[in-house]
Amino acid sequence: MSREPVLRVHTDPSEIDAAAWDALLDAQAEPSPFMRHAYLVALHASGSATPETGWAPAFATLWRGKVLKAACPLYAKDHSYGEYVFDWAWANAYEQNGLAYYPKAVCAVPFTPVPGARLLAVDADHRALLVQGLVQWCRQMELSSLHLLFGAEEDIAACASAGLMLRHTVQFHWKNVAPTLPAARGSLPPEGVLALGPGKAGAGDPPDRALGAAGYADFDAFLTTLSQDKRKKIRQERRKVRDAGVTFRWARGADITEADWDFFYRCYARTYREHGNPPYLTRDFFRRQAQTMPQAWLLFTAERAGQPIATSLIALRADAATPGGVAAKSGSVAYGRYWGALERVDCLHFEACYYQPIEWCIAHGVSRFEGGAQGEHKMARALMPVKTTSAHWLAHPSFADAVERFLEREGAGIDNYMEHLEARSPFRAPAA
Repeated sequence: MSREPVLRVHTDPSEIDAAAWDALLDAQAEPSPFMRHAYLVALHASGSATPETGWAPAFATLWRGKVLKAACPLYAKDHSYGEYVFDWAWANAYEQNGLAYYPKAVCAVPFTPVPGARLLAVDADHRALLVQGLVQWCRQMELSSLHLLFGAEEDIAACASAGLMLRHTVQFHWKNVAPTLPAARGSLPPEGVLALGPGKAGAGDPPDRALGAAGYADFDAFLTTLSQDKRKKIRQERRKVRDAGVTFRWARGADITEADWDFFYRCYARTYREHGNPPYLTRDFFRRQAQTMPQAWLLFTAERAGQPIATSLIALRADAATPGGVAAKSGSVAYGRYWGALERVDCLHFEACYYQPIEWCIAHGVSRFEGGAQGEHKMARALMPVKTTSAHWLAHPSFADAVERFLEREGAGIDNYMEHLEARSPFRAPAA
């Protein structure tokens, strides 16, 4: 007879065996580098996500005997910063009624609005048991609520079955496939210098180029699928950066030098401080990433007159590594994460954060580039709207009812917003 499952809570992610955690992650349909043991431990050990910063680890593991069956990152939080699913209004409503919204529990990767697996489990039954265990633990700890953010389809299904409320947001993703709207929308399903794309703007609609399973042949082939005005705008934006004397180089993994990381962090920190905030992640976090997960990182550096002026850091799923005109692999994903610049150059942000990564993805057969949360301007660069989902449980029955009614109205608004966005597709209409 199998042993009864046991839920354990860990205040330090390093207490959990790395090999067992990563084995669970690799078995999920939508793994990401942000859920790897080394990434989560680095957040804690570097001082980035700790009780002192409002992220108190309470990682949950579900065991049968000595076998790990399910696990998830869990934090007790006394604020809502760094989540990207905004519940400040809920917290204010609690406070106005003399109730405490904090601490709350959050199942998420800190500071990372990237959809993917959150409830790591060997099967659906143990995923369901994990959700039940999380809710029970929240009750025992007298927490106001539980929030699972940017979950995979399997996670959301388990949460919905357990009675959690669902909330939707919209992100923008680029896909290395023929530009049909259903494919663009969907739910989660050599080192050196890169020259900027061609600067010439053509007239009229060019003929189609072969796409198929191999993805786009090159950046020009991608451009041919866009409407004339969008294609012209992108070429103009790239030309502005080139005419400003800016070139780009990229490096991945161990080829990213310590000096590269130092310059990146200088740019990254400046971006946050320009908005009046300290950076979420410490320099030590990125140092640990360079040591433990080097192949997960791709760095673009913009240079002018031989000096670096800006950087863009991209995360990669482990299989996003094949160079040179190969078929786009269905599981390969690149994630736009951080950028910063020390000099102002018109359109530099678009080049560093969208065009350079997309060109790299095409050259390396990467199937998807996720541009991050929010930003309708991304659609003009062919990053199409994708609905993402989170799940929420509130202990207070009356507030749970009120939030459920709110989410119904908000969900209808999201559906209308998606329809509005779809009507503005940047791709040229198919031939009659």
